[in-house]
Amino acid sequence: MSLERGRRRGGAASRASLVPAAVLGVFLGLPVVVLLGRGIAGVIAAPLDAAGMLAALQLSLVTTAVSLALTVFLGTPVALTLARRRPRGSALLETIIDLPIVLPPAVAGLALLLVFGRRGVVGEPLAALGFDIPFTTVAVILAQTFVAAPFYVRAARAGFRAVDRDLEDAARVDGAGEIAVFRTVTAPLAGGALAAGMVMTWARALGEFGATILFAGSVLGTTQTMPLFVYAEFGAGQLDSSVVAASLLVAAAVAVLGAVRIIGWRTLDAFRPVD
Repeated sequence: MSLERGRRRGGAASRASLVPAAVLGVFLGLPVVVLLGRGIAGVIAAPLDAAGMLAALQLSLVTTAVSLALTVFLGTPVALTLARRRPRGSALLETIIDLPIVLPPAVAGLALLLVFGRRGVVGEPLAALGFDIPFTTVAVILAQTFVAAPFYVRAARAGFRAVDRDLEDAARVDGAGEIAVFRTVTAPLAGGALAAGMVMTWARALGEFGATILFAGSVLGTTQTMPLFVYAEFGAGQLDSSVVAASLLVAAAVAVLGAVRIIGWRTLDAFRPVD
């Protein structure tokens, strides 16, 4: 009897939780739905800055691809080291890697400017050699990498930690070198986490705004990525053009979240026992 009463109370609590869940769902979903609706209407009815939008989209795709490649190249060995060993200073390294996640983007952009600016710690010697980084496409890539790399390192570190070390040792016993062990055992087994980390890193780089506008500026065709194009069009009173560009970013975000979930499901399926 007490068990049945507990079940009824649990059911009542579940029904009561539907109200705040519905309120939160509407609060989070309604602006996105309205934005997408206005974006579709804007494509049909309003004259748009198609050339500027295309230039911003192309720049965003190129710079995010480069920043993602740079992140994977530098972040993979770091994540593997943090997952396999605890070297001296690893706690400090993990803190430094995670710090851009919690830093306000504007603070990140200002910090990059102080380091790579024409009078910065690194930027001044480079400027003396004729290499200017601020307000160039390189600055966009650096800003994207700075704010997005931690997402890949965190995901890769978790993926590497989940790999069974016995399988790696078995490959070494069979004569495989460290590169072969990583290529044939470690990376495939951690593939789901690596792929999810890459997708989230690319999405964060695509949506980067604050660090980019402070460190790289907003120059059409050079540093104006899609988020900066949205801001520039809105500031110029071109609401429809801004809404359409924002809708494209929302569609990209939805695609990214769908990809992450599909990767997660496939990863779970790979570890389910076969009947």
